[in-house]
Amino acid sequence: MEKIKQLLGPMRVPFLILTPACVLLGVGTAMWVHNQVNIFQAILVLIGAVSAHISVNAFNEYFDFQSGLDLKTERTPFSGGSGTLPEKPGLAPSALNIAITTFVLTALVGMYFMYVQGLALLPLGILGLIIIYVYTKWITQYPLLCLLAPGLGFGPLMVMGTHFSLTGAYSWTPLIASLIPFFLVSNLLLLNQFPDIEPDKKVGRKHLPIAAGRKNSVYIFGLFFVLTYLVIIVGVYFAYLPTASLIGLLTIVIAIPTTMGAFRYAEDIKKLVPYMGLNVVINIITPILVATGLFIGW
Repeated sequence: MEKIKQLLGPMRVPFLILTPACVLLGVGTAMWVHNQVNIFQAILVLIGAVSAHISVNAFNEYFDFQSGLDLKTERTPFSGGSGTLPEKPGLAPSALNIAITTFVLTALVGMYFMYVQGLALLPLGILGLIIIYVYTKWITQYPLLCLLAPGLGFGPLMVMGTHFSLTGAYSWTPLIASLIPFFLVSNLLLLNQFPDIEPDKKVGRKHLPIAAGRKNSVYIFGLFFVLTYLVIIVGVYFAYLPTASLIGLLTIVIAIPTTMGAFRYAEDIKKLVPYMGLNVVINIITPILVATGLFIGW
């Protein structure tokens, strides 16, 4: 059991719950637009998406251990990696094997859906695989790319990819819906970078909190929350989303104190941690609520 627990560490299993929430949003758009979903295909999409998430996590764990970053960071429940490889360096090859295996599995699932639904899925698939592999080693060196890449992966790529895999077509509904996790997940990684500014600098990273500072980054953090809820309102107003999707606005009651807490405690990481936790809650609940509205369909 201890061996299994150690192998699960690089996967960052507790964080994988974000993936089903984003996939559910894509399933919801497919259901609302086409009134039916193949359950087998939906499960296969989920497997591919979770596999992609595990792969990027494991690559991150491996590359951060290789660069020495994990030995410099002070871990929080939401940042600094799982701590598995610094504690058990011998597991580094296993982490890399997990990353490669799940990377290949993700590609195979994508190839299946390209065969079933068409080559229009190929651009999303290629971009997704590129982000998985280069995120830690390259994307984290560029502030704007580092800010937007996580949201792109869990938003347009995952939500629209799910929708196309289930329907064989794109439409405005999945595009609009995908912007919700686009802004939220970008926010998730943005706030989680706050504790690691100094060690990240030492290994050559240059994300937004490094480039602009924590306080200035909070303004972007607040803006992305505003844009998230505007997307829901605009989507409903123009009938790209059903009226019931407005229940996604309920998380505003969490987003406001989270933003205020991030601004107040931007430089006090210990007091910031609870707000990092609330940010995770917003990321999971909001897509689920909007997806519920899509399933309700009115």
